[in-house]
Amino acid sequence: QTGKHLAEKGHEFGTTTNRPRRCGWLDLVVLRHSCMISGVTKLAITKLDVLDGLKTVKICTHYLLNGKKIDTFPASIEEVEKCKPAYKEFKGWSNIDKNSNKLADLPKEAQEYLQSIEKELRTPIAVVSIGPRRTETIEV
Repeated sequence: QTGKHLAEKGHEFGTTTNRPRRCGWLDLVVLRHSCMISGVTKLAITKLDVLDGLKTVKICTHYLLNGKKIDTFPASIEEVEKCKPAYKEFKGWSNIDKNSNKLADLPKEAQEYLQSIEKELRTPIAVVSIGPRRTETIEV
């Protein structure tokens, strides 16, 4: 149900097929790995507005592999297939003001969500989009 909400509100449909894309919660294990191998020094968080209106927002912070907590991406596909995501839950938020121009203007819950991403990845957020228009962007 959440994936459907994210796909519909985020307009996540194939360009030629119009099939809904598979959407889910932010996976910090994959993102952490991607940041490391790509040398990412700053983050751009897009489509924060798509999460607007959800009662609960989740982030996958680590995996459980055979009952053991791991926070690095597994080396083999066989291990990946055995992993279960472990989520940190946040209280949802509503009514992001699309005219916001600083993080402090966002709902407290959205700010906590963003702070958690920065903390977990040890990488600062430089840009947050809060809508599809260019003007609906916060530069940090």
